[in-house]
This record gives sequence, structure tokens and C-alpha cells, in this order.
Amino acid sequence: MKIKKIILHLITQTLKTPFITSIGQVTDRESILVEVIDVDGYTGWGEVVAFSTPWYTEETISTSLHLLKDLLIPLTIKQNINHPDELQDIFKKIKRNNMAKASLEAAIWDLYAKRENKSLSETLGGTRKEIDCGVVIGISSTANMIEQINHYIQDGYKRFKIKISPKQDIKILDEIKSHFPNLPLMADANSSYTLKDSDRLKELDQFNLLMIEQPLGADDIIDHAKLQEKIETPICLDESIISHVDARQAIELGSCRVINIKPGRVGGLTESIKIHNLCQENKIPVWCGGMLETSISRAHNIALASLPNFTIPGDISSSSRYWDHDILYPEIKAEKGKMTVPTKEGIGFQINIKNIEKLRKAIMVFEAKDIM
Repeated sequence: MKIKKIILHLITQTLKTPFITSIGQVTDRESILVEVIDVDGYTGWGEVVAFSTPWYTEETISTSLHLLKDLLIPLTIKQNINHPDELQDIFKKIKRNNMAKASLEAAIWDLYAKRENKSLSETLGGTRKEIDCGVVIGISSTANMIEQINHYIQDGYKRFKIKISPKQDIKILDEIKSHFPNLPLMADANSSYTLKDSDRLKELDQFNLLMIEQPLGADDIIDHAKLQEKIETPICLDESIISHVDARQAIELGSCRVINIKPGRVGGLTESIKIHNLCQENKIPVWCGGMLETSISRAHNIALASLPNFTIPGDISSSSRYWDHDILYPEIKAEKGKMTVPTKEGIGFQINIKNIEKLRKAIMVFEAKDIM
């Protein structure tokens, strides 16, 4: 593949409902859509899933834009790429900045699958024809959260995640479980506890949760191992896992019993597959997390979640839950809590360029002939 042109579309969307966690609130969602065009006219799409401020990881939309236009695009556009896996070697001189790398890699995976006339799912090694979907319920009043859960049960969603913190955990879990005793429920702490809270976290065992996600520090693996020894609820690691090396170390230490794979967090689909395979070998189930992405990333996540060890429903729900207008067609939509895995080439959806243009705040075009 010889890349002819790379276009960055900077867009902003307003969430239908502000998304609140223990460490921040998102109302307006900035995104960078990455469009890659090769010399034969094939096009692939990816997305920067970083947020406007560094509340989830150290990356932001602004830092990702700098990495893309000043470093990653010049490196990529010069290469003759035979397979998307090669990008890991091309990018290795640049430390971290996984979300910037993942956006460009995703576009090239999409482009590569289209050139091969295969679906992205098949290209990645997916085996499922449909995937189960889960939902995330942001922090709000208990009554509102229960109302949301009721609504999503009617829609058929298979797994429910609520955000918790030391200020809002046992009471709200008790109320939810009293209304829905058999609900497949998990809790996401977003690193809001410390090892000193072990006794409090031990109290969560009574709720028979599927897992508690990232209770301790975002960069910790050791204390999570100590905590897992003390509690029965499976720990799922999210922010702590940014590579398959981290995953291997966490598994060896016993830091978790589940891993959440987000392609943006770990640097792309290639690294996601490595983590998936490692976890499968070690009988650690995985699931695909969400980042309040546009439908472009959702399409990539559907393909990834079709791999065999994604046995837990991921954060892959209908676009209409978040946005007034989809930027793909047909619209990404869950039916009775399931999502059909596309079989058409690439991500399997068409780009709605008119909707992108309505949302677009800026556009940047990079052509191979202009980069020395």
C-alpha cells in the first residue's frame, strides 16, 4: 500500500446526555477522524479517541493532533506498507501516544481489508456473526439510573456497567440490586480507591458483581494483585493495561481476572489482538471497552469484539444513545442487545460525509508529494 493522501477531520458533537464519572464530565465531544487514501483510490477511516483534557490518560485531542501532523503522518506517508502490523515498527521510535498511533493504524487496517476484499472482522481473525452488547450508566440520581437500567433491559442489553466512587458505591449498588437482583452488573471505579479501601471494596462481594473495573491507580499492577487476594469480586484492569507486556505482567502477578481492551488505549488493533491472544492462552476473558467514540471507532470495535475470547458483552451500543446524527450508514444499531458483525469489505459501513461536514470545525490535508 502506498499512501497518497491523509486527511484529518476535526469535529465536535454534543452528547444527548452529559456523561459523568468519578473523575470528570463530558458534554461536548471533540474527535479527530483520520481518512487515509492510497494511490489506487482505496480509502480507510480511523479516529482519535482521546478526550479534550487528560482525565482518562495523558493524551488529549491537542497532543494527538500534534503527533499526527508533525510526526506520525510524515512517517507513514513515506512508507510502502504491506500489512498494518508493520506500523508498530514504523512508530516504535515514538514513545507512548497510543491514541494518536491507533487512529492512523485503524484507518490503514480498514484500507487494507478493503484492498483484500474482506471484512475487517475476517481480516482480524473474527469468528462471531453477532456480538452481545452492554451499556454504561453514568453517575446521576439513583432513581434516574434505575430508570435507565429499566429502559435498557427492555432494549435487550446483556451487561450493565455503573460508575462508582467512595462517595457513591455500596448504597447505590444495594438499591440497584434490590430492584434487579439478577442483573448482570459490573462497577467501574476509574481509579478512585486506594489499597486502604480494601475493607470497603470487600463489602462489594455481597452484590455478586461480574467484576469491578480499575478500582486502584491507573498505572498500578502490584496493588491490584494485593487487592485481588482480599476480595472475591473479579478485578478487571483497564487503564493499567497499555500493552501486551502489561497484560502479561498483570496475569503473572494475579492482578486481575478480566481485561478490558480498548484499541485506542493500547495503541491499535495489532496490539489488541496480541493482548486477546495472550489472555485466551491464559483463560482470562476480555471485553471491548468504549470511549464515547463516533461510529467509526464503534465499527472497528464490532470487528475486534468478533474475536473468540471476547466472551463478555462490551461497551458497544447503538449510536443513537449518544448522538443525534450518525456519521455512518446504515446507522450502528443494537437489536435486542446484539449487534450484527458486518460482512462487507472493511468496516462494513458507508461514510456519511454530509454529516461529517456539518460537524467539522477544521480540516487538514497531507499529500505524499508535499512531504519531504
